[in-house]
Amino acid sequence: MTPTLKTKYKDVVVGSLMESQGYSSKMQVPAIKKIVLNLCISVNYDRDTLGALADDLGKITGQKAIITKAKKSVSNFKLREGMSIGAKVTLRGDRMYEFMDRLVNVALPRIRDFRGIPGTSFDGQGNYSMGLQEQTVFPEIDPDKVKHTHGMDITFVTSATEDGEAKELLTMMGMPFAKAN
Repeated sequence: MTPTLKTKYKDVVVGSLMESQGYSSKMQVPAIKKIVLNLCISVNYDRDTLGALADDLGKITGQKAIITKAKKSVSNFKLREGMSIGAKVTLRGDRMYEFMDRLVNVALPRIRDFRGIPGTSFDGQGNYSMGLQEQTVFPEIDPDKVKHTHGMDITFVTSATEDGEAKELLTMMGMPFAKAN
């Protein structure tokens, strides 16, 4: 079964982007390559907390999270090389479209006083990054079972070459960017 957002991309977004940007081929139209979810914890958490957060990340994405380790030792942060400091998941294909659909239509509207996500977090190469304050905005997470609320970074990697193209792509895919004042 094809995700609805993937169908929307093929049927609606590609045609309208070809028209608005003046592309001569469907292959020139930017697409979302992958979505990366990342979370880091401070050193004073124990391993059980990191394991629980990685499990939550797995429930949210439907894919097992990879535990990330410190590359360097930093004495000011009480960090040693090889210590577990976070978790990440990289989504591609159908899972990526399903996650983006749930993020846009279910999770973001559940944020209190939500007025849109900032439209300024592009990196100059067409990739967009955003942060969430807590993982409980996703319906897969039971707030009663969460011991520590924790935020995460979400990065949308696109094939767009500039930020304007990427913003137009993400807007057409349903990302609720905040209106500039």
